[in-house]
Amino acid sequence: MVTEPTTLQVILEFIGVFVFGLTGGLVALRAHLDLFGIHVLAGVTALGGGIIRDLLLGATPPVGVSDWRLVATGLAAGLVVFALHDRIDDDRDAAGGKEVGERPPGVLRRLRAAGILTALVKVLDAVGLSVFAVAGALKAIQLDSPALTAIIVGGVTAVGGGMIRDVLAGQVPEVLQRELYAVPAVAGAALIVGLDAVGLLNPVTLWLCVALVFVTRMVAVALDLNMPRPRRP
Repeated sequence: MVTEPTTLQVILEFIGVFVFGLTGGLVALRAHLDLFGIHVLAGVTALGGGIIRDLLLGATPPVGVSDWRLVATGLAAGLVVFALHDRIDDDRDAAGGKEVGERPPGVLRRLRAAGILTALVKVLDAVGLSVFAVAGALKAIQLDSPALTAIIVGGVTAVGGGMIRDVLAGQVPEVLQRELYAVPAVAGAALIVGLDAVGLLNPVTLWLCVALVFVTRMVAVALDLNMPRPRRP
């Protein structure tokens, strides 16, 4: 069972921080922010969810402001985005240079027609979402939190940084309007809690949970699966 802090948890933490840092930098790039703005969005996206998680669990000071390695990883992600920004073209898709306004048919239309930058944000965001949902629930379990707390903390860890990122970028957070976003994260956290309860939580099942959350999120993007919305007047 994975009940103590392990190398695996550290790996999950660093993967989540770096990937979410990339998404923050890419959103800043899309908003035409400067180098400082890119690093701000990269940092808050990478570390925001973990900071909220640690505050909810009473694990202070949060690792997001006390572990220089995590801070450096988040800022490094922003630097990577800035260094490679001239290679990213958001005006045309990768499938054939069509303008963003054109909408080719098929289930992958949303990714293909949105542009390389938007597609990168969605894919990397799904990676960060899946990793942080699992890592957040796992840390809550390690601190002997109740099952409900672990599930909520896992979900908040996954979506917290992205929400802060979107607010700073001046847009409605993805979690409130786009495809299935928080649902896969909460479901993944609940699965981690359930596996731990029956004694089946181990490195293999943990990575399977990460993969399941990622696949669910990407399927929701590809098929445009959304939670029910109220009727428009």
